[in-house]
Amino acid sequence: MSRTQPPQDPAPADAPQISLRALALLLGGLAMFGPFSIDTIFPAFPQIGAQFAADTLAMQQTISAYLVPYAAMSIVHGPLSDALGRRRVILAGLCVFAIASAGCALARDLPTLLLFRALQGLSAGVGLIVGRAVVRDVLHGADAQRLMSRVSMIFGIAPAIAPIIGGWLLGWSRWPMIFWFLVAFAVVLVIAIAAWLPETHPPQARLPLRPKPLLRGYAAIFLNPRFQRLAAAGAFNFSALFLYISSAPAFVLDLLKLNPRQFAWFFVPMIGGMMLGAFVSGRAAGRMSGTRLAGIGFACCGVAAVANIAYNAWTPSLTVPWAVLPVMLNSFGVALVFPILTLAILDMYPRQRGSASSLQAFTSLSLNALVAGALSPLLSRHGLHLALGAAAFALLGWLCWRWELASDDRVRRASEQAAALEPIDEL
Repeated sequence: MSRTQPPQDPAPADAPQISLRALALLLGGLAMFGPFSIDTIFPAFPQIGAQFAADTLAMQQTISAYLVPYAAMSIVHGPLSDALGRRRVILAGLCVFAIASAGCALARDLPTLLLFRALQGLSAGVGLIVGRAVVRDVLHGADAQRLMSRVSMIFGIAPAIAPIIGGWLLGWSRWPMIFWFLVAFAVVLVIAIAAWLPETHPPQARLPLRPKPLLRGYAAIFLNPRFQRLAAAGAFNFSALFLYISSAPAFVLDLLKLNPRQFAWFFVPMIGGMMLGAFVSGRAAGRMSGTRLAGIGFACCGVAAVANIAYNAWTPSLTVPWAVLPVMLNSFGVALVFPILTLAILDMYPRQRGSASSLQAFTSLSLNALVAGALSPLLSRHGLHLALGAAAFALLGWLCWRWELASDDRVRRASEQAAALEPIDEL
């Protein structure tokens, strides 16, 4: 389907020369510190809750306090990078993140911790959102899909190793050490970006940072029905997986009856599926249409949803590895779908890639904040409830995708009919 595939236009002549492997590592590292902020502290929930006299519901708000400002600020990162350049915005966001992480480590009560978690959220999205625009700045078509898949593979490591690192740090010290680790990670990224990442958005291509044109541009993107369909398809599809990620403490500790050092039983299979899906997406780039690859991804998510409901309805108590295998298949499908939808959105707005990336992220993150703050506490007490919730999100994502395909087919048929009715000039 032509409208859902990245165009095969050549890269711009002034695109910076940089090793694709090095660029994938840098962008993957930038994308990682967002998930690190969420998942590394999961094993510390009991310890933090005991120190601050906070119950499970209150500790769940440490995720919401991070995700709500993350989502709100996501609409700003992209336009800032469109106006000021990608590199400058990324470096500023990393510095703020390091300061916020230090504040979390020094917190002596829950309100202070939540305050600095919110500051983390304000800055953490810069790597993922601006990084997507960087990919499309330097590459196009199948090459962009391959690089996006490489970044997804590196990014996928973060949720798998983050809780493991958190458990190791807890075995060596107390919970503030987790946030000092995040400070160190941000500092390393600052040094790496300053040394190796070139500016991919030259001054002549930048847009003025004026409120009225910015708001008009946002309105034009957000009100575009095709953007709405693609963004909703990606947001709902990922939320099926994020429901389990945000419910990981309850799922691992309460439903699977594992200890705080055994989060790997959940995260390793899930991220293994995501990395395998990203690898397959990269290998299929240029060999298989984006429409067909996304269709396979949605089919995998559907099979995973049915298998998950059947397992949770059939067994009285959840056990590994059976309880996590459907989640693994779901993450595989999500990784197949994500590059196709993201590149299709970015290709719609070649001069506003940062803004388009921001709005896509805002759509997904707003839904994630709702999932973490409202749905996860309600559904995470029962495995079947989690499975039904995830299946509902997967179904909504697939329906939005089918809506896009049907709309694209109507546009194509109308164009063919208009071409057939055009008069043919006589020689």
